[in-house]
Formats: sequence, structure tokens, C-alpha cells
Amino acid sequence: MKSLIGTESILESISDGVFTIDLGWRITYFNRAAEEITGIKRSQALGKRCAEVFRSNMCEQECALKKTLRTGKPIIGKTGYIINSEGQKIPISISTAVLKDKQGKIIGGAETFRDLSEVEELRQELQKRYQLGKLISRSPKMQQIFGILPTIAESSSTVLILGETGTGKELIAQTIHQLSARKDKPFIALNCGALPENLLESELFGYKKGAFTGAYKDKPGKFLLANKGTLFLDEIGEMPLSLQIKLLRVLQEKCFEPLGATTSQKVDVRILAATNRNLKEMLKKGRFREDLYYRLNVLRLELPPLRERKEDIPLLANYFLKKLKKIEPKPITGLNAEALSLLMSYNWPGNIRELENTIERAYILCSQGEITPAHLPEEIFSLKPTLSPTNFKQNKAELEKEIILKALAKNNYNKTATAKDLGIHKTTLFRKLKKLGINHQ
Repeated sequence: MKSLIGTESILESISDGVFTIDLGWRITYFNRAAEEITGIKRSQALGKRCAEVFRSNMCEQECALKKTLRTGKPIIGKTGYIINSEGQKIPISISTAVLKDKQGKIIGGAETFRDLSEVEELRQELQKRYQLGKLISRSPKMQQIFGILPTIAESSSTVLILGETGTGKELIAQTIHQLSARKDKPFIALNCGALPENLLESELFGYKKGAFTGAYKDKPGKFLLANKGTLFLDEIGEMPLSLQIKLLRVLQEKCFEPLGATTSQKVDVRILAATNRNLKEMLKKGRFREDLYYRLNVLRLELPPLRERKEDIPLLANYFLKKLKKIEPKPITGLNAEALSLLMSYNWPGNIRELENTIERAYILCSQGEITPAHLPEEIFSLKPTLSPTNFKQNKAELEKEIILKALAKNNYNKTATAKDLGIHKTTLFRKLKKLGINHQ
């Protein structure tokens, strides 16, 4: 005897919420899972307009079901949120379809929706793991820095931050300040390479009225402005030797003299210094004081360049896009796989600052949809491989590398998902990554 299970029984047993509407947007069916996700009883939902029940961010301009009824085309996996009966925001993924009668006439629409609360909690947990303040990274080297920053922040010792231009040295300094007990006090930054010696001295220590021609009134320096807080001295390697001696005295004695002053002023300032120069080489050449170097080098952080943490490029690119969307909203969905693959292939001499500028340029040039290689600067777009007919092995390797990079980008650099997408075993993928010289940390 054949056992038949009714459609309604199936819909009542699944974990996804399902509802249907008529052409007047009145709910005609509401399954058990829909009750559980929304917290609204079926008896209360039936006959009501769906917007009254779901109170979703998609109900007005972005209604997927409305688009499906207009175009006749289903929508799969669109994300948004609803407000449940307790006023809580529930993240959901929805899919839509039209309902037709036996004659093929459209009589309404159907929508399934899945509760993404657990997925969202996991995403936020991962975000916490990859984010510290405004710092974002999944790189093992940066994760080590993330791990020790809170401990460094608790200290009052000086910190020397080393790294190439554009690696985020000031952002590290700001994070240390925000994690410290001084977070409610001033954070003052000064670029030691941006001013001539006489101006740098007055900026650091301030001056008294009459100290020099044009000094018509007292002016506080950065040390006084940063009192009880943090002073970040960027490009410390550019500081003249004469000022290095005065800085050393402040570090040793916790006091300084403004220009034209006859008495010293006490100050409580934590010094964070940064440079892209090799200070040890400068010591050998007599261009940096050894005693100051050891005073500054109590705690040292060395930031890796972006070319050594390329796994962070998708995270950073997405972060910069979100930031730009807040400033100037545009219907841009992100970078396509080929554009992201090119970003991963570039060596980024300007590091994170160059990546941010590149994303901003692409955002300006792209009007809607995905950012493509055409929106990228020439030096990155030109990395697109051109195959030579004379070298089969090299062409094969380049093509294989391009395919793997695109698959990695498509799967957000998840190796398991990438291997599955390529139809190969994960160990095979790792072997190919190593063979092709693709960084896969």
C-alpha cells in the first residue's frame, strides 16, 4: 500500500519558516516553524498583511516577494531581519516563489525564511577573534600582536612600534591608548619628520611669551597637552640629535622646560614611538642616540607588511567598502572574484594605506554591482596573466594558479570550501598551494 504524505504535513515538519500570501498581501498559510521564529501564533498571523507580522527591514523598498511577483523570478538566499513578538531583531535568510493556480494564473506568493541567529552569533564571535578595536586581521603574526596588546596597554612603559609606511603604526598606538587606563585622557600624535627642528621643538615643549620674535603669548606644547594621557611620536627616526637629548631627559626625569622658561614643568605622559627606519643602522652611523634607543625600546612591536599577511586583504577590503558605504551609500555588492584575485597577487609597497586608497578609487569608479578589475589601478590590473603559446608547462601552472586564486577568493579563503568547490581533496589543495607559491597561512 502506497503511503502518501501531504504537502502541508511536510511544510509543518521542516525547520524553515514558510508562509504564503494572496494578491492583497494577506497571509494565507503560516507553518509551525514560522510561529517559532516570529513568536506569533498562526491564528494571529492568518489574514493579516505580511508587513504587519514580520516588521522586516525588507518590507518597504527591498521586498523580495514583491519583486518576485513583479518579475515572476524566484529569489534565493537574500538576507535581512525581522522583529519578533518580543521586539528582538532576528537575522534571516529568505527565498521566494510565485503561487499559480491550475490554469497557470498567479494567485499569490510563497516565502521560506531561515533563522540565522546562530550563524550571526558565530560570525560575531569570529569577528571578535579577528578584530581588536579598529584593528582587523586573521594573520598569525598580527594575532600574536593582538594577544599581547592588552598586557602592553596595562603597562606605563614606552613602546617602540616598527613597520613599513602604511602598516598601521598609529592605529596600533591608538589601540594601546584605548585599552589602557589612560583612555579617557588625551591621545596626542606628532609626526617628527613633518617639521623643521625649531618648529618641532616648540611643538613638543611649547614656549613662553617673549621666547622669540612673534611669541606674543604662552603656547602649550604636545607634552603638556598630553599630560595624564599618551603622546605618540611618529617617525621618531627623523628627530634631530639635539632634540633627542631633550626627549631623553623627559623620559628619565618626567619634566621639561618650554622655550623661554626658567623653571621645569612636571609631566605624566606615556610615550609611544614609531618609525619605518632601521634604528640599529642609525645607531652605527651616529644618527640616533644609543641611550634614547634603549629608553624607547622597552616594549617593541614589529608590524608585518601587507605582502606578508595577504590573508587579511579580503577582510580589509570589505571593511573599507563598508566604511565608504556609510559615507556615500551606493548599490555596490563587493569585489568580484577576479578583482580580489588581482588584489591578492599585488605586493602592496604602500601597505594598508595603499589598499584603502585602491578600494576608495574603485568605489568611486564603480556605480553599482560588483567591483571588477576594470576599476583597479593599472599597476594592479596589469597583473592579469597573459599566456605564452611557447611554454605549455608555464601556461598550465599560471592557469591553475589563477583558477585556485579565484576559488579561494570566492570561498573567502576557506580551504575546505575551496577544495570542495574545485572538486579536489583538501590535502591536494595544500600541495598545489605550496607548489604554486600561494601563501595559505
